Amino acid sequence: MKARVQLVEGMSFVAESGSGHAVVVDASPEAGGRNLGARPMELVLMGTGACSAIDVVHILRKSRQAVTGCVVELEAERADVDPKVFTRIRLRYVVTGKGLGAAQVERAIKLSKEKYCSATAMLAKTAQVEFEYEVREA
Repeated sequence: MKARVQLVEGMSFVAESGSGHAVVVDASPEAGGRNLGARPMELVLMGTGACSAIDVVHILRKSRQAVTGCVVELEAERADVDPKVFTRIRLRYVVTGKGLGAAQVERAIKLSKEKYCSATAMLAKTAQVEFEYEVREA
């Protein structure tokens, strides 16, 4: 896996993935940024949610569950001193579908957490990672 991050101006950067997708990254105004893009740690948090969401939807669909929607809301706390690593992360899944079983959704989330999601596995080294979920009928 490769990536490239290039300074544009001030504290704004363009980060490009090895697959050719780009995102603007900026520092906070307090650090000289102009709020033109997500902060790096916000991207880490968003990537964690996306990593787990992909796992959960994939697992449910492989189990022939009729998933029509999946939202992961994340909340994180960081250490007060540098490096300001995540110390607590809470992921809340809202999974929508037709006739979804709560047990299958819980199993998919557990498999993501314990086996498949590289992001939560890495972050669990410094953070308490908590999960909760809600199943909604489509």
